[in-house]
Amino acid sequence: MTVQENVSWFARSSRDGLTRMNGSGSIGIRLGALFGPAVFGVTAAGVALPDVAAALGARPGAVVWVLTAHALALGIGTALFGRLSDAWGVRRTLLLGSAVLASGALACLVAPSLGALVAARAVLAAGSGALSAVALNLAATAEPERRQAVLAWFGSAMAVFSAGATLAGGLVTQALSWRLTLALPALALVAVPFCLPVARRAGSGGRVDVVGAGLLAAGVSAFLVLVQSANLGLTWPVAALAGVVTVLAGAALVRRTRTVAGGFVPRDLPADRVFRGAALIGVGVYGGLFATMWAAPQLLAGVHGWSVLTIGAWLLPGALVGVVLARIAGTRSWLLPAVAAAFALCLVAAGLAGALTGGPGAPAAWAAVLLVVAASLGFPAFSLAQVVITARMSASYPVERRGGAMGLLNLTFFVGGGIGLGVAGALSRLAGLPGTLMVIALFPLAAALARAGGREGPTVQAGPAGVSSARRSSAPR
Repeated sequence: MTVQENVSWFARSSRDGLTRMNGSGSIGIRLGALFGPAVFGVTAAGVALPDVAAALGARPGAVVWVLTAHALALGIGTALFGRLSDAWGVRRTLLLGSAVLASGALACLVAPSLGALVAARAVLAAGSGALSAVALNLAATAEPERRQAVLAWFGSAMAVFSAGATLAGGLVTQALSWRLTLALPALALVAVPFCLPVARRAGSGGRVDVVGAGLLAAGVSAFLVLVQSANLGLTWPVAALAGVVTVLAGAALVRRTRTVAGGFVPRDLPADRVFRGAALIGVGVYGGLFATMWAAPQLLAGVHGWSVLTIGAWLLPGALVGVVLARIAGTRSWLLPAVAAAFALCLVAAGLAGALTGGPGAPAAWAAVLLVVAASLGFPAFSLAQVVITARMSASYPVERRGGAMGLLNLTFFVGGGIGLGVAGALSRLAGLPGTLMVIALFPLAAALARAGGREGPTVQAGPAGVSSARRSSAPR
């Protein structure tokens, strides 16, 4: 073969490989791998908290800041970088987010104190939020003819990551180091080179409302600190200060949203019924999942004597269910409310079983089984929510606004997760873990009712030939 023939063969092979790589299934899996490791920041990291406290000489209550800081920065980072992806373009946002994520991960590996570790986790989560925002933006702006397939594979990948988080956290903590466990969200960096070929959409070049973004960050941060005040062991003056900041920042943000055109929170977004319905569904699913993944391992380990690795292994089948359901979610709109309702029902059953077997003597095996089933149903509910909600938002918002809308929506999801954790932590001191399970069942129940009672269809007015303007605008790449 001559040199020219070799070059021609290599170019032809590269084009063919890129075509295969850009199939709907491949794109969905790559975007899922870009978003998926973000869930390790809460579920997997929770496994490592006892080791963090022992290594850094910190109180068990104080190390909860490791999770709280991550939840705060992840939600805010998703909203901020979602808006930046609209203004700057997804490629530039992806590269910037990757740098932030890598620097946060390195800081986690060398942090000498709890304070430094919490700050490092915040930087890590902000970068993780950036990659999550880009993944959602790319999934939501896929060509209409392939969007359903991309979202199905995206949801399937998300289910695998969420179900495997506990097992991954246990394995890495026991075999390697708690520091590596806290840096597991950096696994998303592996997916970055594979996502760059599809990160082609240019930005609008519009400005970003920095003041509005700051007010939103301050309000959300103060609110989550207030919600988590019982878990964090805050004194009442500190909790009161968080409440005051929440109210003041929230009021200022509402005023700015109403008076400033092109603000960080678009003026019409909070009133949009599609956004409100999607937010309620996501808050219910995330709140139920985060709270369950905090309470269930404690019950399985403390009452039933299971190891972290055993718990993680038993939760893996939930990933398989999530993969299957996410693949067929596009043609079966009843799946999300049905799975969310089943999730809520199993939480109640697991709570009742735990209460009935909480006395002296060996705990009943069926109580552990119900608990595993309840926790496992949270994973398909999580993946289905992402698939269904992203599809609805894609049909309802023009492509130039979709990244910002998806970022703000996912901020509400992570706030819902923080609320779930706060409620679970506070209730566990009063009602015990079994009673807590029955109460947090209200989260997925609310999601089921919101989805079952919601009306389909976008709010954007249809254009010629019955095609919505939002759909038409998403076709160009």
